[in-house]
Amino acid sequence: MHALVTGAGGFVGRHLVARLRADGWTVTALTRERVDLTDPVAATAAVRAADPDVVFSLAAARAREDARARAATTAVNTSPWLVDALGPRCRAVVRLGSSTEYAASGRPLTEDAPLSTASFFGGTKAAGSLLLLAGAAERGVRATVLRAFQVYGPGDHPGRLVPVVLAAAAAGRRVPLTGPGRRRDWVWVGDVVEACVRAAGADDLPAGTVLNLGTGVQTANEELVALAARATGRPVPVDVGAHPGRDWDTGHWVADPARARRLLGWEPAVDLLEGLRRTWRADHVVAA
Repeated sequence: MHALVTGAGGFVGRHLVARLRADGWTVTALTRERVDLTDPVAATAAVRAADPDVVFSLAAARAREDARARAATTAVNTSPWLVDALGPRCRAVVRLGSSTEYAASGRPLTEDAPLSTASFFGGTKAAGSLLLLAGAAERGVRATVLRAFQVYGPGDHPGRLVPVVLAAAAAGRRVPLTGPGRRRDWVWVGDVVEACVRAAGADDLPAGTVLNLGTGVQTANEELVALAARATGRPVPVDVGAHPGRDWDTGHWVADPARARRLLGWEPAVDLLEGLRRTWRADHVVAA
């Protein structure tokens, strides 16, 4: 099997490429250095040259500081050229979406929840998901969108919460934290990769399926710090309220992953405490 992975240089992309190669797939890994996904001609040519059996669409951008940056982010997150670039050999497209595609809710989020109109990143990701599903349906290609909640694990971007907390534990620094009660549903990167691989091989999965990837458990940021202290065996002092948080932060943010369980047989295998221990060992203990 031949896979093409966009966003292969990103956090989840690197883990997915490693898993696919370990499983014996041939992988064409597209990174920012290899192809500019804001250029539809270059991006289309790269997909057609690869001629994959399966496309994993993981590329994502977040820049929004000016009109040019917002246009580039929109181009990457929607990738409107992708469906037309697919060759006849391609049997499936798996898109890694985001929980930020949803509007805020006080209930566990199901796949039919309203989409976001407040978050620029979430809005562009939602638009890309809708464009893919519509275009793939027209072409007769099976497309699946996996809306991941808060993914974490080894090799994550150093500015995200888990790497910041674990780096603080390693260095004995204080952590500037958001105000109390901001919650997220943390899902282990290996579990997300497992769902991607399962979705690619699930030929009986209905076309246009959207699945939430989360644990169904939400954890406040201060609770995560306490778990990190247990995982590392080190105190992690915090300055509560010193960090303004993210624009998607809320007091309630959790997946209902029942559909993924039913249609993919997928369940998260690694809980947050164990995932923090694994990340600590991979990013700090081994490096030391």
